[in-house]
Amino acid sequence: MKKRFFLKSTAALLATCSFGLAQAQNTPIKFQLDWRFEGPSALFLTPVAKGYFKEAKLDVTVDAGNGSGGAVTRVASGSYDIGFADLAALMEFHANNPDVPNKPVAIMMVYNNTPASVMALKKSGIKTPTDLAGKKLGAPVFDAGRRAFPIFQKANNVGTVNWTAMDPPLRETMLVRGDVDAITGFTFTSLVNIEARGVKADDVVVMQYPEFGVKLYGNAIIASPKIIKENPAAVKAFLSAFTKGAKDVINNPAAVIADVKARDGIINVELETRRLQLAIDTVINSPSAREEGFGQIRGPRLSLMASQVSDAFNTKTRVKAEDIWNGSFLPSAKELDILPKPKK
Repeated sequence: MKKRFFLKSTAALLATCSFGLAQAQNTPIKFQLDWRFEGPSALFLTPVAKGYFKEAKLDVTVDAGNGSGGAVTRVASGSYDIGFADLAALMEFHANNPDVPNKPVAIMMVYNNTPASVMALKKSGIKTPTDLAGKKLGAPVFDAGRRAFPIFQKANNVGTVNWTAMDPPLRETMLVRGDVDAITGFTFTSLVNIEARGVKADDVVVMQYPEFGVKLYGNAIIASPKIIKENPAAVKAFLSAFTKGAKDVINNPAAVIADVKARDGIINVELETRRLQLAIDTVINSPSAREEGFGQIRGPRLSLMASQVSDAFNTKTRVKAEDIWNGSFLPSAKELDILPKPKK
């Protein structure tokens, strides 16, 4: 009896050790989102939920964020290995912190266009960019659209505007109440939030930056030089698994919202499905994304953006495009071919 118990205990111990060894083989990756768990975060939560990262021998944990600036600084500090952030925020960090070590670099473009827009209610009488002159615009001080507004302003000959700052949850509320004439924000964030406050989409004027001469890139996956140097295989595996998950998200956004709901049980499934679809249509599967290829960039466009950000953000030093981007870890062209053809 004692012998049998000993054998069972030994077998259990060996099984536990084997499981621990298998777990140890998976490289831990701490990933920082740019924002809360909303529809677009399915891009990262779905490959976790479907086990794509684990199949790639990665143990990925995804944390919600509070802005692209925060995502950049957390990756730079070493608190996170990889993150998701607006490319302009990354450029600003590089240019304002030239001597800081471990500055993150972008390794994959996800939002081929900036999601930034100016939004106003039709009843305000605002129809075109020039109508914004003299008006009161609202946005948090760190909002990507507000930071890049000088580029939009210059491209469309917009006169002086007056800014009102507020916390993010109040932005759309203040627009609907009439406290401000227009707001800046990500299209798929603010438009859906305006609808949630009882305004129909048809009653909102949406001036998307890419449609008004602002060809900035949007959010990219960023990585710390430390993980790039110490574990380049893990970086490559992360992008490959992410791309596999992104294909699922693009092909069936309604289904993958369940992965977001699993992380934040109080989300409105209908609204977040619409938000995700809007993100796919405007910045992920956009004409320029299909032209350049999912995940990729074009050098001249990146250089132009670097110059525009240097001017608009009034950075301490000029942004160097070559310091921002490292595309050597991108999956193969075949793997990256995930964007559906446009509907005729």
